[in-house]
Amino acid sequence: MPQPIAVIDFETTGMGPGQGARATEVAIVLLDNGVVVDRFQSLMKTGAWIPPFITQLTGITNAMVNAAPQAAAVMREAARFVGNAPMVAHNAAFDRKFWQAELALAGLPAPHPFACTVLLSRRLYPQAPSHKLGMLVDYHGLPRTGQAHRALA
Repeated sequence: MPQPIAVIDFETTGMGPGQGARATEVAIVLLDNGVVVDRFQSLMKTGAWIPPFITQLTGITNAMVNAAPQAAAVMREAARFVGNAPMVAHNAAFDRKFWQAELALAGLPAPHPFACTVLLSRRLYPQAPSHKLGMLVDYHGLPRTGQAHRALA
């Protein structure tokens, strides 16, 4: 019997936790046999400052995250939500680093395998003009589902 998969996306203060960046938002969609069965989304308070260019890109402000739940609580809830499901992300190396770093800060393991839809897209659609998520949405004529650079969109 196929296992559900967890599609994850983070919005962050920068490029990587190794450079001091922190997550500002996480969203996870559970898929079972290709059907969305549940969603999880939360802003998260880490105490990290959000640079103006990140606010301009995402619309997420310092005030918004300061009013959000603490990151450790969000990540504990996210880990419970995911369970043992394998994870998928567009540019999985980026999201996996934040998943592992934020879970570690919450005192939790991050054993989940990750698959990368950028790599999959390059293999399946080499003729696509770009493998950025928004460009792939347009290339395939799919509807836009929210503000770009927000985790659940």
